[in-house]
Amino acid sequence: SSGINAEWPLRPGVTKKKSYETKKDLVSAIQACCDKYAHLYLIEVHNERNNLLKEIRESWKHSRIFLGRNKVMALSIGRTMESEYKKDLHKISKGLHGKRGLLFTNEKVEEVKEYFKSHKKLCFARSGSVATETVVLPEGPLDLPHSMEPHLRQLGLPTKLKDGVIVLNQEHTVCTAGQALSTQEAVILKHLGNSMAEFNIELMSHWSDGAFTVLSESGTAMDAADDDFGDEVIEDANEN
Repeated sequence: SSGINAEWPLRPGVTKKKSYETKKDLVSAIQACCDKYAHLYLIEVHNERNNLLKEIRESWKHSRIFLGRNKVMALSIGRTMESEYKKDLHKISKGLHGKRGLLFTNEKVEEVKEYFKSHKKLCFARSGSVATETVVLPEGPLDLPHSMEPHLRQLGLPTKLKDGVIVLNQEHTVCTAGQALSTQEAVILKHLGNSMAEFNIELMSHWSDGAFTVLSESGTAMDAADDDFGDEVIEDANEN
């Protein structure tokens, strides 16, 4: 099922028109925010987790957060000096790629900085994440339920059951600092309770009343290629 509620046969152009209207609504919403809110931040989400994003969303109901559909967001505020909605907004637009988005707010700058500086949470790393430390398991017993032993062996751990206890036959390096985690390594770390990743939202740059300021060193490398603009799903993080 396509998920589209329409009588069959579907009229040609209906889905295309709907997509266009959705984009048009997003453009209007973002431009309205440029007029309504005093501050705009380019933000980057690190180690995105839906439940943690939801907490941020609840805390910032007084503001507006937009994530996803980078190309449409960039076009909304303008990608060049000639097309920008307000002075110097194109500088924010240039940084819209990857896991970045827009935060509109009337909160004071220092309060915004303090909130996001302190609002960081450890979470389990996923495959592809870079290991922040080398984890080595010594030879001997593992403090995990004995029923997990076959599963741990499938994950590549040299284990056996001895008197109802999981035992490592030899020392085993789970992961190495600086290297990307495999799926198996990420699962093992989760079983071990090792929260190697950190969820946080970084403030990359700030715009207010025509004045643009870079807030993060990585925020200076903000010339995104057109290829960076994929067809992500539009998400206004303040919509239910």
